[in-house]
Amino acid sequence: MNDPILPSLTNNVAIGLNAVLAAVDQFRPKVLCVQTDPASLGLPYGPFDPSRHRTFEIGVREWVERQTNVTLGFIEQLYTFGDHGREAPAAALAGGAQNDRIISVGYLALAPAPVDVLASDAVWRDWYSFFPWEDWRSGPPPIIEQTISKRLSGWANSATELATQNQRRTRINIAFGFDGWGWEEERTLDRFELLYEAGLVHEAQRDQSTANSPDTFSSRSLGLETGASMISDHRRILATAIGRLRAKLKYRPVIFEMVPPTFTLLQLQQTVEAIIGFPFHKQNFRRTVENSGFVQNTGQTTGVAGGRPAALFRVDRNGMKDRTASGLTIPRLRKDLAIPES
Repeated sequence: MNDPILPSLTNNVAIGLNAVLAAVDQFRPKVLCVQTDPASLGLPYGPFDPSRHRTFEIGVREWVERQTNVTLGFIEQLYTFGDHGREAPAAALAGGAQNDRIISVGYLALAPAPVDVLASDAVWRDWYSFFPWEDWRSGPPPIIEQTISKRLSGWANSATELATQNQRRTRINIAFGFDGWGWEEERTLDRFELLYEAGLVHEAQRDQSTANSPDTFSSRSLGLETGASMISDHRRILATAIGRLRAKLKYRPVIFEMVPPTFTLLQLQQTVEAIIGFPFHKQNFRRTVENSGFVQNTGQTTGVAGGRPAALFRVDRNGMKDRTASGLTIPRLRKDLAIPES
């Protein structure tokens, strides 16, 4: 007699390794991608080989270097992704079987600039091309008011039960800051998963088609342009990484892994704004950084022709050692920029 508590051993479990390598280039946040075919982008990924990889980190470093010819510096484990169906259609793993359950261990890596990639299928992409609703630096993203809020409102109203409608509206308001809730930049994953559930991103339509699901509200949204898609659930992994990095800036000085050896305070501010996704008050930010103990004035200035020279700073390594458990003070997005619910 089979014990119902014991798991089925019919399918194997394959462990995949994914890397989100982020850098800021000309104040645009970019992520290193692998072009699996002319129309498909993904994160660098590959299988964990226990016979060759002593640790997951060694494995992910090897795969990134093999696929992109980029050597990773700062890296930390991000999350383990194991939801059933998350790999549909599966990101092929070398040596894996068709019915393997793929568990992905994601890593976040940071670089001071997008290094040149030698591999022909490795490309840097602006991460806002995947999440256009996340960039508020020039004001509210038009896609939210013109498309997303209306489509999500329709999705909420499509529920047959009033309680489900109200639950969906509350989730929408919290995720996108509607109806006075306020925008929270760390909710990157919440927003993407909400759009996925409502069928408003390509991956949802793709996965429904793969599963031969019946016609639903979401499958009628074909053609909606809500950012570039990625293979498997790589856009979900990227959303997780962006949310993690945005939150991490507030309690760890990781931003200094993403700046050159010397920088102006304005350059530092624009780098932080690129990641957080909205602008800060210049004098408040300058005061915060100067009082943080993380930077020191080099005594040199920029030599910009025709402009006022700006002081150059560098990271204060002694200050970093004393304050490793703190980050920068990041304000909230101003409430007057919020978009009311449609």
